[in-house]
Amino acid sequence: MQFFDNKDISNLNKIFRINLINSCSGFKSANLLGTISEDGNTNVAVFSSVTHLGSNPPTLGFILRPTTVPRNTHKNLKDTGYFTINHIWEDVFEDAHHTSAKYPYDISEFDMTNLEPEFKGDFNAPFVKNAPVQMAMKFIEEIYVPSNNVMLVVAQIQELYVKDELLQEDGLINLSEGKVVTINGLDTYAVPQFKKQLSYQRPKVIENI
Repeated sequence: MQFFDNKDISNLNKIFRINLINSCSGFKSANLLGTISEDGNTNVAVFSSVTHLGSNPPTLGFILRPTTVPRNTHKNLKDTGYFTINHIWEDVFEDAHHTSAKYPYDISEFDMTNLEPEFKGDFNAPFVKNAPVQMAMKFIEEIYVPSNNVMLVVAQIQELYVKDELLQEDGLINLSEGKVVTINGLDTYAVPQFKKQLSYQRPKVIENI
């Protein structure tokens, strides 16, 4: 088994270190965040850090790297207060990955890929058309993490759209039915398969001997 201590990690080749540490935490969620600027320019970008924070109120968060360079997603959601989260599925993961390219502020990634924007009801930010799970999000707060110079962006779900075939009777969204992909590291994609849903676990009864 390969072994790395903290000193080893610090001395690694930069690219090797980035790949190693980005993949050691395990498979990550693969999502497209859709935003729109105050003057109507749409933006869509891939994020692998979206995570559940709480169910009541329904709250998600994601990690944003330092804003020392332009971050169109961050600027738009702070200016408007809203954005969307859309699960990436097997058919579009290459286009989704391309949204990580750094285009100028006035160039929409929707125009540079086969991804299509979709507007629903009165919600201003664009969803990604045909995404198996789509969420309309309201920005709540951001928490700065000084030790690593990143921010945790916190938002609440305002609207949730789930394709019929994914939603189970108990409320579970079976992502494998939508061929939702996951990210391994920075740039490697996989399609997980449903194995088994296990019941809520309670401690075993230990009988006196």
